[in-house]
Amino acid sequence: MSEKETVLVTGGAGYIGSHTVKQLLKRGYNPVVYDNLVSGNEQFVLTEEFVEGDIGDAELLEETLQKYEPDSVMHFAAHCRVGESVDDPGKYYQNNVVKGMTLLDEIRDFGIDRFIFSSSAAIYGDPDSVPIREYDRKEPKNPYGQTKWTFERILEDYSSAYPLSACSLRYFNAAGSDPEGEIGEIHDPETHLIPVVLEAAAGERDYIEIFGTDYDTPDGTPIRDYIHVNDLASAHISALEKLERDGEDYLAYNLGTGSGYSVREVIDTCKEVTEIDIPVREGERRPGDPPKLVADPEKGFEELNWKPEIKNLKPIVETSWNWTKKRYGV
Repeated sequence: MSEKETVLVTGGAGYIGSHTVKQLLKRGYNPVVYDNLVSGNEQFVLTEEFVEGDIGDAELLEETLQKYEPDSVMHFAAHCRVGESVDDPGKYYQNNVVKGMTLLDEIRDFGIDRFIFSSSAAIYGDPDSVPIREYDRKEPKNPYGQTKWTFERILEDYSSAYPLSACSLRYFNAAGSDPEGEIGEIHDPETHLIPVVLEAAAGERDYIEIFGTDYDTPDGTPIRDYIHVNDLASAHISALEKLERDGEDYLAYNLGTGSGYSVREVIDTCKEVTEIDIPVREGERRPGDPPKLVADPEKGFEELNWKPEIKNLKPIVETSWNWTKKRYGV
């Protein structure tokens, strides 16, 4: 890596984007955060190189590229609430696909040839088998997942036709917070399981509801693969290093640990970490929740020379609880 290589980070004030910016800074990169702050948090902007703007604003993008001359792009900016995408698919296609193409065309015109995309395991829908491999069937069950899969296919076509090396990183369940407590997880509304459970522990919610207890799993609740946000961040940098080194056209990797935890196990771990008896209610299944989503992450392990440093649920929850206590003054 050349000294102080500049990386444009769209959505760099968001949850995963801000943690990645922190890792980029630690590793000697020069990240430029580009975020409209609709869902990002200005307090999470960790660099003075910050542009408040929308990825659909071609004129501002052009000005930003001319000013900072980035060598590569990490693209996190997206709407990401599954339920909202069902209620308002137009919002999601406009932002996640149409505006994403504006970004792609601007960087192509500027000659930037490395692009890392924040994708999702939502592209797989209900898997035929678990663990899920990169080449498994893609059948998203909601507009959010569909926009991620659509953009992946656009990105692959662009990589084939133009001088662009690109990589899609398919997250499973991002979790945890910065162990140093500088940044953390804030969504409005919060929908991720671990922070929701911890908000109940902190007295910010009356109880935690389990949506469905009759799944075909050992304890009847859905199982998910939780990966610490710092490990996701380090995977982005490993992917960028691979593109710098090998100049591949298009790559895609699952980002997970390869291990799954049920909703009950998550709640029990939160109770253990917080030493609080969190109130729990049992409700009906939500439509579209698969019984088990666990990654087969071996391809990324081998080709990116990357592995999660935090492999178990308890230390992930501990970092989240430390952030929750700081946020709510517990």
